[in-house]
Amino acid sequence: MEPFWKTKPLEAMSPQEWESLCDGCGKCCLAKLEDEDTGQIHWTSVACRLFDAGLCRCTDYAHRLARVHDCVRLTPENVRTLNWLPATCAYRLVADGKDLAWWHPLVSGNPETVHQAGISVRGRVAAQEDALDEPEDYLPYLLQEEP
Repeated sequence: MEPFWKTKPLEAMSPQEWESLCDGCGKCCLAKLEDEDTGQIHWTSVACRLFDAGLCRCTDYAHRLARVHDCVRLTPENVRTLNWLPATCAYRLVADGKDLAWWHPLVSGNPETVHQAGISVRGRVAAQEDALDEPEDYLPYLLQEEP
């Protein structure tokens, strides 16, 4: 029997199936800067104030949208249009008709493989967003490439 992500469109997934697509990499919880002239996204090593960098999880997932004004709730509609979702994001991959990688917990059966494969931001967060005030403060934390 084929796994649900190969047989169901995103819109038909149950809430549990939808949530299980998240691989726990934490990349979407990093601050990103957009070049106003080119639209290019520049990744930083600055995490949301609710992000636990060791666990690669939100510390208040249920209330994140109310507590963080620029937190984006991923939906079947917006994962197809968000230009900052990383290339490894399961939501993006499934939306594009692609399969999940070997390290994805749904494939491996182990939530640690995303970290073991070096896909997650574990060990790569240099600062928390609430410690910085101005966009210029983020510049020292710019990454050379997508994490």
